Amino acid sequence: MVDPRVSKLAKLITDYCVDVKPGEEVIINAGIEALPLVRELVKEIVLRGGYPLTINLRDELIDEIFYRYAPDEVLKHVSEIEELIVKKVNVSITILSPSHTKHLTGVEPSKISLRSKARLKLNKIFLERSAKKELKWTVAPYPTKALAQEAGMSIIEYEDFVFHATMVDRDDPIKAWNEQAAKQQKIAEFLNKVHELKYEGPGINLYLRVDGRKWINDDGRNNMPGGEVFSAPIEDSVEGWIIFDYPAIWHGVEVEGVKLVFKKGQVIEAYAKKGEEFLRKMLETDEGAKRVGEIAFGLNYNISRFTREILFDEKIGGTIHMALGSAYPETGGKNVSSIHWDMIKDMKKHKIYADGDLVYENGRFIEDVL
Repeated sequence: MVDPRVSKLAKLITDYCVDVKPGEEVIINAGIEALPLVRELVKEIVLRGGYPLTINLRDELIDEIFYRYAPDEVLKHVSEIEELIVKKVNVSITILSPSHTKHLTGVEPSKISLRSKARLKLNKIFLERSAKKELKWTVAPYPTKALAQEAGMSIIEYEDFVFHATMVDRDDPIKAWNEQAAKQQKIAEFLNKVHELKYEGPGINLYLRVDGRKWINDDGRNNMPGGEVFSAPIEDSVEGWIIFDYPAIWHGVEVEGVKLVFKKGQVIEAYAKKGEEFLRKMLETDEGAKRVGEIAFGLNYNISRFTREILFDEKIGGTIHMALGSAYPETGGKNVSSIHWDMIKDMKKHKIYADGDLVYENGRFIEDVL
């Protein structure tokens, strides 16, 4: 028998996150352990009159084999069929459900970088269609043993964590997400009037401008769980330095104690206690990899611990994060890169000023903002 929370999650995804309409074609990408959720998704899609176009079940061992043995010409290859799907599909659902989280640790970073560059075109099409509202998409989790192990939780404990973070442990998850969305929208509307931000406190002294940029309310539609508001800084405005408290993870490779120093929007110094060589190589991926493509506030206070999975960790209540690399076009950000690497900092002992006024303290926006 299917866990009723899995059925609720499938309904939340199809009804709330992507709102599948009759006749829409849907692709589902998932790990093999997520089959119970994939089955429920297919049921909900067809009940709503949608058409499951492709179901791609991933296996991490196959991914590792591809990167280990593929020559450069294969790593650079991008299928015309893949491109056509990205250009034409109506809905994309990706289920985060790995059976192994560090399957690319032994792969040369240059191979990962080369593959990322090759797929930049697909990434650009995806983001542009999303910004134009031509493509509906979401990324949602399914609790696997590998994710539980990474988070340092038992399997049952991690299941409870996932279903609590997505609020499918409630009687009416959609109502709960509508309420969360309304709270975050107030913050986004306030930040849309702001010209500059100053971050102060242990491990950070950073200044940036956001005038003319749009703050987006991540209300759980594109990312489930949601729980952040995000934008993009003026590309050459970031000045100062930041030390990230949590490990920065890219394709399973963990980099700890990252410190970045910015001048005129560009990383001019980069350090790490662990994985510094990998960090430096990823910064050389392309020119855009050295600039900030996203800044954000984590506002999901149902998520209170680090799990080593960015889908949850970037939403931790009382944190900020920024991403090196590509900006989301809908924010007005212009930075282009084949990477988008999120890094997270705890802000529970910090202050943030907007146009000189204190607006955020000890992990929360002050009441005047709300």
